[in-house]
Amino acid sequence: MSDMITADLVDLDLAAGTKEEAARSLAERLVRLGRVTDLDGFLADVAAREAQMPTGLDGGIGIPHCRSAHVTEPTLAFGRSGPGIDFGAPDGPADLIFLIAAPAGADDAHLAILSSLARRLMDPAFTSALRTTTSPAGAAALIRGDEEPQPAPSPSTGTGSTAPQAPGAGSAQSADPAAADAAEAPEPAEAAEPAEPVGSAPGTDSGTSTGTGTSTDSGTGVRQGAGEPERDSGDGPPAPFRVVAVTSCPTGIAHTYMAAEALEHAGRDAGVDVAVETQGSAGFTRLAPGVIAAADAVILAHDVPVREKERFAGKPTVDVGVKAGINRAPQLIAEARDKAARGEVTAPVPADGGEAPGGSGAPVDRAGEPGDGYGTRLRTWLMSGVSYMVPFVAAGGLLIALGFAIGGYAVDKAPSVAEHFAWGQADSWAALMFQTGALAFGFLIPVLAGYIAYGMADRPGLVPGFVGGAVALTIDAGFLGGLAAGLIAGGVVRAIQRVRVPGPLRGIMPVVVIPLVSSAIVGFLMFLVIGKPIASLQSALTDWLSGLSGANAVVLGVILGLMMCFDLGGPLNKVAYAFAIGGLADPNEGSLKVMAAVMAAGMVPPLAMALATVVRGRLFTKAERENGKAAWVLGASFITEGAIPFAAADPLRVVPSAMVGGAVTGALSMLFECTLRAPHGGVWVIPLIGNPLLYLVAVLAGTLVSAALVILLKGHARRTPAPAPDAGEPGEAHEKVTVAA
Repeated sequence: MSDMITADLVDLDLAAGTKEEAARSLAERLVRLGRVTDLDGFLADVAAREAQMPTGLDGGIGIPHCRSAHVTEPTLAFGRSGPGIDFGAPDGPADLIFLIAAPAGADDAHLAILSSLARRLMDPAFTSALRTTTSPAGAAALIRGDEEPQPAPSPSTGTGSTAPQAPGAGSAQSADPAAADAAEAPEPAEAAEPAEPVGSAPGTDSGTSTGTGTSTDSGTGVRQGAGEPERDSGDGPPAPFRVVAVTSCPTGIAHTYMAAEALEHAGRDAGVDVAVETQGSAGFTRLAPGVIAAADAVILAHDVPVREKERFAGKPTVDVGVKAGINRAPQLIAEARDKAARGEVTAPVPADGGEAPGGSGAPVDRAGEPGDGYGTRLRTWLMSGVSYMVPFVAAGGLLIALGFAIGGYAVDKAPSVAEHFAWGQADSWAALMFQTGALAFGFLIPVLAGYIAYGMADRPGLVPGFVGGAVALTIDAGFLGGLAAGLIAGGVVRAIQRVRVPGPLRGIMPVVVIPLVSSAIVGFLMFLVIGKPIASLQSALTDWLSGLSGANAVVLGVILGLMMCFDLGGPLNKVAYAFAIGGLADPNEGSLKVMAAVMAAGMVPPLAMALATVVRGRLFTKAERENGKAAWVLGASFITEGAIPFAAADPLRVVPSAMVGGAVTGALSMLFECTLRAPHGGVWVIPLIGNPLLYLVAVLAGTLVSAALVILLKGHARRTPAPAPDAGEPGEAHEKVTVAA
């Protein structure tokens, strides 16, 4: 296998002001060496990964990376920036930038090599050597592991020191700049433990001790001692606190292994025995059952669902994002110890693999990280409730809509199908659909409240959350009542969890005490204190929606259209969608108009991008033109996320264009008084839409406006010739459109 990084892939004077420019500059080196086949397609994949989570890390490091079909072999490119480039790290710009490119079908051996670099980035000696080396060959040798990092010269010599050199230093400099870099630094007084080289073969045990009884197996993706740890007999010193951890990130190349390394180092410093299972792209080897059984606590640092999570049931668990594992490893270990001391236990996932309330399968289910602001945490809690509510909306709403379509608007007056059902009559089948859908819809507010509380307080929040949601439904507090009930329930449970209780009571806290006390408090507050005022507010909002007409309706349509298209399926999009489906719980003419406007606006962005790729295909990359074909179906099905690949590659042109088109569509839908009883479906539920022809006109108008705007903006973008393909390789020089951000 050729070297993953060579001197040609190193830029020690990276001239870039933004992370997009840095990625492009380094990616152009990959193209020149034939490691990347489509520059813009690869950069779109890098941007899509960056959109999931910033790749900046504390300590001045940026690691843009992705798996892409445009990569021919696993490759690293390294750039060093003097002023630094903002990659979203909390401590400021990054001066060391690593562009990691992995093929879509990379084998485990290559991915294991990439993961070893991620672990070495946690070594200060390694990053310091990269900051001081003066030759691209020396930097490439350091990253490959051919050269070991040397300590910097002592302050007494200074940068301009004329101290005598070791014999042969001059010749070494002329022959090999990398060797000269090493020769300039004095030998350390004591040989440091060698870092694992990036080019080491996977599957070999490097034997890197963590100092806590664990070792690093570079090829298996698991860090643990051999066999089951033994508890001391009581005659010697007490056994160390033991933690098992799992780290994983969406790409599984960099953050996964850096978080593992950070947790191990933090454990060593705190005297805690840490065993880490890395669930990366190269697969994973499970922690031994004995190691898990002997653990006192669990740390899950992940941005994708943890595989086989049921193994950690019944342990005190800290559940955070993978970047928290890198940036706050000591605090996570301290939090794990505190949870163990309080006797908090969780049951993350049932053995059948389903998602259970004890743990979170994705970041939206978590209560937010301690460093997040209150607004960010509140949004995460609300999104948790909405994400669990949406399937009930889709199932119940579509069944209700089909019932109306088949049986007419009098179907809601039909007798119960349990008492009267005629197998050969369409009206009976319509009544069955309507009544089943109505029951599913009846869960909306309790599910919303229950999972908002779950997002705040984990499994203990479910019972009071559902109880509060049921009370909101009983007193007609509606959607707003469900939001309030969920937040109150989560807050009450979090307050109870902070109370220290005697040891004998800890075992019954999660199953008896917390559900009992929290449900009583939430019921009291919802029935007698805040429930009635919220019900009055909900009634006023319903009356306002019912009376919407003329200019007021159009303005609301514009606002909803802008919200639906601003983040293309993100939090603001979901707020507008939740507002619309909340009105379907107690439908009236106004709420049906809102639902129609929201769905129409949400269809515009992918449809507009698909149309633009057909009308002016040369303004888009080959990958974007392929995405445009899929965007036709996604847009027609009301899946706004179909426009995300376009927005990730060129947000300054795509997002404003989408917002203008969405606003036009939302306004026209309201002006035409279109209505919709189905919460989803796109063009497939056209028969259920009031004024369907005008509805299609509204969607078409917004699509044309968005497509025209994005073509106009891209047409004025600065054009630069693409890098010429290497001699002897297939390729075609053609004009590229460069984002002039």
